[in-house]
Amino acid sequence: MSVHVSWSREEDAARTGGAGLPVSRLRGRDVVRVGLHGLRARALRVALSVLGIAIGIAAMVAVVGISASSRAELERTLDRLGTGMLTVSPGDKLAGGQAELPTGSVGMIGRLTAVAQVSAAARLADVNVYRNDRIPAGESKGLSVRAARLNLLEVTKARLAQGTWLNPATARYPVTVLGAHAAELLGVPSPGMRVWLGGRWFAVAGILESAPLAPELDVSALIGEQIATTLGFEGHPTTIYVQVGSSDQVLDVRDLLAATANPEDPHEVKVSRPSEALAAQRAADMAFTGLLLGLGGVALLVGGVGVANTMIISVLERRGEIGLRRSLGATRGHIRVQFLVESQLLAGLGGLGGILLGTAVTAVYALAQGWPAVLPVWATGGALAATLIIGGIAGLYPAIRAARTPPTQALASL
Repeated sequence: MSVHVSWSREEDAARTGGAGLPVSRLRGRDVVRVGLHGLRARALRVALSVLGIAIGIAAMVAVVGISASSRAELERTLDRLGTGMLTVSPGDKLAGGQAELPTGSVGMIGRLTAVAQVSAAARLADVNVYRNDRIPAGESKGLSVRAARLNLLEVTKARLAQGTWLNPATARYPVTVLGAHAAELLGVPSPGMRVWLGGRWFAVAGILESAPLAPELDVSALIGEQIATTLGFEGHPTTIYVQVGSSDQVLDVRDLLAATANPEDPHEVKVSRPSEALAAQRAADMAFTGLLLGLGGVALLVGGVGVANTMIISVLERRGEIGLRRSLGATRGHIRVQFLVESQLLAGLGGLGGILLGTAVTAVYALAQGWPAVLPVWATGGALAATLIIGGIAGLYPAIRAARTPPTQALASL
């Protein structure tokens, strides 16, 4: 007895086992097995599609990871340095030109009860530092010479990388301590060498680490106030560093500093909070991170187009396979699921590869910068979810097209 099932009603026949035929089923593990077989059959094309997805995901994960690591380092720096430091510097005169801070401004600020410590440095006009006495005067490389008080490091919380800081003895003699960038530009790798400063040789006693709260020190050669008087220093500070005893009093002290530093002309005084500049830097980094994430998203979209292209070509090449499976009882739903799973596996492999690559880039970059390596959980979870969504969207049309292929027409291509 022959049984005829029309192709227009085979879905119902498969679901109900019509005319005595067994119900067609496709278990989950079988779907995955069939999907993996489909990918292995086109290894090179699949590898290129996976690479496209991986590049987009790696870019997004690395951007988020590096940004998070940078913010973690900034927060660690602020925790170490605190946010209670203020700086006072001369502003502009109403009639034009650069104002000066009074020679007694440091002492007046130090008498404020809320001020824990105060120090100062003064940039010496027309005094430069060079590697040796053979370098032309115009090639100063943007470096400056500053007369520094002996408690400058304690107040700014700057640290020595090598050597020693100035003391009451060396402050009277031609001895200098170089900022981190100044030492690099002058080609001074370690203390004990000499530099040409103000028309005479100065011995390098130490080299500072980078000073986040006082970046001007990074490009400076620091000398004692006593020896600085022989180079034209008249006692007027150009930057006063103030450490407030309590963070709750920082804003109150900031409001008093201008009038305290220069009672006669408080409008000629500028007061700033270095930690606010670091916070602004963090905001700028976050904006830049958003831009890079957008570029990573574009790369991910291009990878999704590659997945769609791979799946469409796969449907065209495998029409015979589709027809054979349909003739053996596979339903349209089975065909749709098969190709959707292939697309998801393709995107998922790219996503996992991208997450691993992005994590490695984050770790290597953070290690090279001396930062803590931080990768938010939401970044990896979001990246994996994005790949699955991309894979689902990219495979939807090819899956529907494969399911709609007439079995007889597909078998004719064998």
